[in-house]
Amino acid sequence: MARPIGQSPVTLHDVAREAGVSLATASRAINGSERKVKQDYRERVLAAAARLNYKPNRAAQAVARGSTMTVALLVGDIADPYFSSIAAGVISASEEAGLVVTMAATQRDPDRELDLVRAMVSQRPKILVVAGSRLTDDPNVAKLVDELTAFEASGGRVVMISQPELPFNTVVLDNVTGARQLAEHLLDLGYRSFAIISGAPTLMTSNERVQGFLDGLGAAGISIADENIVSTEFTRDGGYAGAQQLMESGLDHIELIFAVNDVMAVGAMSALREAGRELGTDIAVAGYDDIPTVQDVTPTLTTMRLPLVEVGRSAIQLAHASPPGLGPARTEISAAVILRASTPRIR
Repeated sequence: MARPIGQSPVTLHDVAREAGVSLATASRAINGSERKVKQDYRERVLAAAARLNYKPNRAAQAVARGSTMTVALLVGDIADPYFSSIAAGVISASEEAGLVVTMAATQRDPDRELDLVRAMVSQRPKILVVAGSRLTDDPNVAKLVDELTAFEASGGRVVMISQPELPFNTVVLDNVTGARQLAEHLLDLGYRSFAIISGAPTLMTSNERVQGFLDGLGAAGISIADENIVSTEFTRDGGYAGAQQLMESGLDHIELIFAVNDVMAVGAMSALREAGRELGTDIAVAGYDDIPTVQDVTPTLTTMRLPLVEVGRSAIQLAHASPPGLGPARTEISAAVILRASTPRIR
């Protein structure tokens, strides 16, 4: 029978004693094991557990088996709708698989990323998802690979959402092709003079989108002067500061500003509006990602649509679908051009 209130909780030792079996047999009967338990022993243990109202510690069971039923998700910036949309996909697919997601933000700091990977690996998740652009100058890349390789060797699964730079399963976003397609569509709308607000020069995602955009313009014989490509933080405030910098240099000859992500584009639009520029008339703006809020700004923002929720879901699917030992697998996600009011056709 259950213990009176105030007494210590029933333990597995109590169950084993009640059933008249060893602790190991009781553990195998209740927690599950590859080793068989005789049916009569199993029935005795389960009956004893029911009489004592024993509640097994599921977390302890999972650790004892070598992994918990969790997905550890690392993102660059949880305040960025790009990452929150990816997280929604990870959570949705994880719940369908009976897994629980824990999450932390690296703030795009390689030292913090390594520390968080070590902390999360110590908690023995089933899957570790690392979402965010790789850096060209990451000082910790060798240590990070060592940590993730050891994690996989112990039975965990790693999935990156980034550039395919590391030897792990990766959901790859084709930034170069997407930005090139955006440039081509903007040329079709009649635009011929451009400026770019980019992220830090070490941020691979930013570099890929700048390169793709320049490639698309270059195919039409159009280039952008160096002073019209400004680098800033990969955030809304960075976009705001980037637009201010461009206005200080003079925007009279610029028809369109391409910001390499949507939150930067929204920040740029705010700075332009505050300076008295009429968006979509005096100056056009385009972004990248198609985060939900860009349909609610005025004017609505032209962008490249990434299926961000599906990106997150794809990471969990890739973790389950790719058997270990066969080498890194890739899932490539394409973007689609979404033309809206912020880039009207030039007549």
